Amino acid sequence: MAANVSSEGVTVRKMLPILSASTIGTAIEWYDFFLYGFFSATIFNKLFFPLLDPVTGILASFTTYYIGFIARPIGGAFFGWFGDRVGRKSVLVTTLLLMGISTCVMGLVPTYGQIGFMAPLLITILRFLQGAGVGGEWGGSVLLSLEYGDNRRRGFWTSWPQTGVPLGLALAAIVVIVIRSIYSGADFTSIGWRIPFFFSAVLIVIGLIIRIRILDTPAFTRLKEENRLSKAPLSEAFKYHWKEIILTALLRSGEQAPFYLFTTFVLGYGVTTLGIPLNLLYTGIIVAAVVSFIFMPTASYASDIIGRKRWFMVGTVLMALFAFPFFLLLQTKNPVAVVFAMAFAIGICHAAVYGPQAAFISEHFGAKLRYSGASLGYQLASLTAGGPAPIIATLLIANYHSYVPLAIYIIIMAVISFFAALALKEYASKDAQLDRDEVESSLSPANTSV
Repeated sequence: MAANVSSEGVTVRKMLPILSASTIGTAIEWYDFFLYGFFSATIFNKLFFPLLDPVTGILASFTTYYIGFIARPIGGAFFGWFGDRVGRKSVLVTTLLLMGISTCVMGLVPTYGQIGFMAPLLITILRFLQGAGVGGEWGGSVLLSLEYGDNRRRGFWTSWPQTGVPLGLALAAIVVIVIRSIYSGADFTSIGWRIPFFFSAVLIVIGLIIRIRILDTPAFTRLKEENRLSKAPLSEAFKYHWKEIILTALLRSGEQAPFYLFTTFVLGYGVTTLGIPLNLLYTGIIVAAVVSFIFMPTASYASDIIGRKRWFMVGTVLMALFAFPFFLLLQTKNPVAVVFAMAFAIGICHAAVYGPQAAFISEHFGAKLRYSGASLGYQLASLTAGGPAPIIATLLIANYHSYVPLAIYIIIMAVISFFAALALKEYASKDAQLDRDEVESSLSPANTSV
């Protein structure tokens, strides 16, 4: 039987190297992932789809962007299998290399004007590899924090890898602003856009140095010593946890779809439709990332106290309530209003649910199948929520020429998350879900009192 993970001996000082390895590595991977999103909303349609009209070009750019989301559950399944069979640490090193190398090579890809149709094909392949890397990364980074931490503060510990998202988001926005200030106009579209991708090489080295020093988690080490590793973690995860996988995927609807509207779609929409300066939108993203970095662990700590379900459901309601105000504030084009809209949407509404989500999802799976199960639940939402969101939003604007359908779309996604959270069990401050063999052992006659 798995013993309770006591808070005794689990201190901030002991957790700091673990949290650093998971958070910094995750931030680097998200920096890579967000760079593509920024450029797909602003310049990739001109560089790789110049023969299409502006709307169709943006749709084509977002479609290649979506390829990364299609790859995420594939990467989650593939690397989840290795994470449950070989170990958390090995997979984390591999995904960091895959993501970083793919991003660096993106900076070398010629444009459509140079090599024709091969250009969008190459960028799509590299985007797929990026998505596969992110798909395998999340489960390992979260499990590293969860399996070294204790039950009482599980939400708080696992929120730190989640802060890799605002860190990567802010870093990507800052680098783009700096490069745009150095390379303006035609210089940026010819050479300047490549430099942020090359910068990923430096970040890879930093991430590897930190991650290589970390040992595998106590939970995985114990499973290995007891010869209890699953032989087929992927199929067993579907067999025993299909309900949890579906519900945790739906759980992310009201978090992931709005997030990519707030961070990716808003760049093209804000500049083209509303006439908001691009650098102002990037500034809004940076401010939002700072607020998110602070609020995410705070919200997660609160979920440890009042319960993951209750907190998450309140967060989805907040997201739905802010859907219309977000777009109304953007319409003003006032710099303060625009930055506030983005900071509140990303830094408060999104962070409120994204921070506790790591524990909420992963604690529904036993240690034997946790990498596979949690990765699948988390990454399948990429197909239904995160990936399609900018495409759906672009089509809604093109057809209705109004922000109202966009706000309604966000509300619908939030409602789906609300009911998915309602259907899931509460594990806050308790042991996470046991593996099937542990459950059967606890129900055996030898362990049953008369």
